[in-house]
Amino acid sequence: MIHCLFEQSGTFKNEFTKLVYNAVDYDIQNEFNQTDYIIDLFQEIENGYDNKKSIFDNISKDDLIIAFFPCTRFESQIQLYFSGNAIGQKNWSDEKKIEYAMRLHDELHLFYKRFSQLMLICIKRKIPLIIENPCTEPHYLTKYFPVKSTIADKDRRTRGDYYKKPTQYWFINIKPKQNMILEAYTQQNNKTILNTQSKTERSMISSEYANRFIREFII
Repeated sequence: MIHCLFEQSGTFKNEFTKLVYNAVDYDIQNEFNQTDYIIDLFQEIENGYDNKKSIFDNISKDDLIIAFFPCTRFESQIQLYFSGNAIGQKNWSDEKKIEYAMRLHDELHLFYKRFSQLMLICIKRKIPLIIENPCTEPHYLTKYFPVKSTIADKDRRTRGDYYKKPTQYWFINIKPKQNMILEAYTQQNNKTILNTQSKTERSMISSEYANRFIREFII
C-alpha cells in the first residue's frame, strides 16, 4: 500500500493506481475531492512519535509513505520576512516586524519538529519513506537538517513538469532505483513561479512528472 501524505491533489496517488498499486491520500484539506482520509497530519505525526494511537499503527514496513511535506516555513522567501525586507513589510513599524518574526520562528520550529518526527517514526518502525521538499537556495532544511537529501532534481521540466522548481527527496529505509525511462516526455506549457499567484497551483506537480518519477526511482 502506498500512503501519500500531504497530498490532496491525488496526482501521485492516481499515477500509482494506473501502475496497479493501491494508494491513498491523506491531507487536512479536500479541495480536489481526492483526499481519502481528511486528517490533521501534524497531530498524527506528534501522536506517532509519542507512541500514541495514530495512522502509523496501520502502516507496515511492507508499505511506502511518500510525503509532500509543507515547505512554507523552509523556503527562501520566508527569510525576507524574518529580516523585515519583504515588499509587503515596507511600511511596517519595527515593533510589528519583530512581533511577526517571533510568530514565524515559532511556526518554523513546529514545521522542523514535525518533519524530524516523521522521519524518526519511520526510522524506528522501519517504514519505507520518501519526503519531498523544494531545494531552491537558500533552503532551511538544506542548510540545517542533519540528514542530507538523497536526490536533488534541479529542473523538473526535464521529466515533464510545468515548473523548473528544484526539488529534493529524502529516501529513508528505501534505496532509489535507477531505471532508464527512454520515451520522450510531452512538452508541458512551462510556468513561472513568480507569475503564479495561487499557492496551491505553485505546489502542483504534473501527472507526467509523477508517473516518470515513480517508474524511474520507486518501482
